[in-house]
Amino acid sequence: MLYSRASANIHTTHQAVLVFLHGLLGSGQDWYSVTEHLSPRPYICLDLPGHGMSALDACCHFGDCCKQISDTLLTHIMPHRPIVLVGYSLGGRIAMSGVVNGDFSQLNVQMLIVEGGNFGLSHRDGKQARWLSDCQWAARLRNEPIEQVLTDWYQQPVFSSLNHEQRQQLVTKRSANLGPSVANMLEVTSLAKQDDLLDGLKRTRVKAHYICGEKDHKFSQLAKLSGLSFSQVVNAGHNVHLDQPQAFADIINAQLKLNGLS
Repeated sequence: MLYSRASANIHTTHQAVLVFLHGLLGSGQDWYSVTEHLSPRPYICLDLPGHGMSALDACCHFGDCCKQISDTLLTHIMPHRPIVLVGYSLGGRIAMSGVVNGDFSQLNVQMLIVEGGNFGLSHRDGKQARWLSDCQWAARLRNEPIEQVLTDWYQQPVFSSLNHEQRQQLVTKRSANLGPSVANMLEVTSLAKQDDLLDGLKRTRVKAHYICGEKDHKFSQLAKLSGLSFSQVVNAGHNVHLDQPQAFADIINAQLKLNGLS
């Protein structure tokens, strides 16, 4: 069972439950700055396999990860309870995969909010290049001091909006991770192994909304071309919920109200 933290009011209200899924190298704690702006909405924050208090847990593929998430949630809530999945980056990709492929069939998922998650790669060359890159990062995570790997990790273009101080803070914060555990998760949930989910997402009954930061040019473009409803947040990069937690919470509240889940 994955480690999870539920709000104190999880059983005292019938509102839809917000389920937060963090990104690679993160943990459920990453969402606390958002949840404090969402009170009194009920929520559950999970630590994904290989991360946080679930660092010694592992998964074999996307479907296995989704099953572990589903099993964990069902220890907190009844199957009929409405759920809104909120996923950042890797967490968003896992959430989309589970919704599209029916891996959350035991849950009553009503809505999906994706922050900076890639819908998938449609060309073989792109998948091969991504697999090579992910394998190289995984090898480094297994064999080098994690602080050294993270210093290079946060130099990637997707994190270009970060300044030096922000990068150093993230390196310090994420160095608590176990390199081999993260490496395993990176490989089994590689974008190279993910289906192209956009068309399936549009066909599903689950309503979807996308969130991106204005400084995150790559994912802002993906959002605009997706055909999904989306919000672009000012003064935010790839990690909107870290840069602008109040604005992120406001978007969630607005989407819940718009879709009759408030």
